[in-house]
Amino acid sequence: MKYVNAFLISALASVALGAPRVGEHDGYTRVVFTLPKTTSYSSSFNNGKFTVKLGTTLKTEQGQLKAAGITGYSITGSTVTLSLAAGHNRAKVSVLNPDGKQPARLVIDVPGTPDTKVTMTTRIPPTPAAVARPASTRTVTRPKVVIDAGHGGIDPGMVSQWVIEKDVTLDVAVRLRRLLQARGVEVRLVRSSDRHLSSDKVTDLNARSSMAELGEVAAYISIHVNAGNPNAQGIETYYFGKPLGGASRSLAVLENGGGDVGLALTKRAANVAENVIGDILAQAKLSFSQQLAQKVQYNLLAATGAVNRGVHTDAFYVIRNPKTAAILTEIGFGSSPVEGPKLADPNYRQKIASGIAQALFSFLNVK
Repeated sequence: MKYVNAFLISALASVALGAPRVGEHDGYTRVVFTLPKTTSYSSSFNNGKFTVKLGTTLKTEQGQLKAAGITGYSITGSTVTLSLAAGHNRAKVSVLNPDGKQPARLVIDVPGTPDTKVTMTTRIPPTPAAVARPASTRTVTRPKVVIDAGHGGIDPGMVSQWVIEKDVTLDVAVRLRRLLQARGVEVRLVRSSDRHLSSDKVTDLNARSSMAELGEVAAYISIHVNAGNPNAQGIETYYFGKPLGGASRSLAVLENGGGDVGLALTKRAANVAENVIGDILAQAKLSFSQQLAQKVQYNLLAATGAVNRGVHTDAFYVIRNPKTAAILTEIGFGSSPVEGPKLADPNYRQKIASGIAQALFSFLNVK
């Protein structure tokens, strides 16, 4: 990773100053603006300009930036604009809260490679002495998503009289892949059949998690089915962060392998969660993960009408490593006499897949 700064501005510059810190990373360029406070925001792209509207005001200024995908920036009141290089037409934006070590920050990530590469060749009319050359060629970089169908093979997950978790998660994952591919999204399934990646749970979870690091993955989703007492119902979605206390702790332990293995992996993941505090790269990833989790939760509820159990953070081992937005969603309680039969219904599983797909289309800005 290398850092550049057009004006040699200190990272500890006044919070009233909006000039950016710019870092070129593997696959993307990150631009960070210091904010006077946490704020709301909205973003848009038009004619090579990526614009963020803030709920607070910054010092007016502008400048050139020599970094992959970006040529310059400007700040006018509450509007921050990045001038993107040719072929670039998307970015991810997030606002990070003050954490005791750093003030609030606006973080914008721009892919390092163009979204569209166009090569033109001249067309020559056919004559007795010449043959027409090919017209233009076009290569499009598609967003990539990794879908983890929880459990599999020797690990069935939760089992009830209505469903087996590994079967439901795989079916939903395959349905989701079909919906995403139909809209041009590149999909990688962690598993496409009833199999485990390793008989050793640590190795299995590490292998699942590492798939988010293959190329420029835009999102990682791990799909699971919940278990509880017969009255427990609803959908809940998690992104990686500080562990929950109380009864919720058992869920992370269970999904991390259960028993002594689950306890050990949950503790290990919890230590990672504590260490990300103050790390701007990790904080930005968690912020994007939170956005994705909220979109998935909202769209799943809209698609199914299920009980809303909310969006939470917890130390799930499988989503601790991905270097992109990563979430784990519990799509219902297979142990519930209400939701168990629903999860066994292919039509209901299609609704679940559709809900997750709509969330991803929104998150990835897929039209």
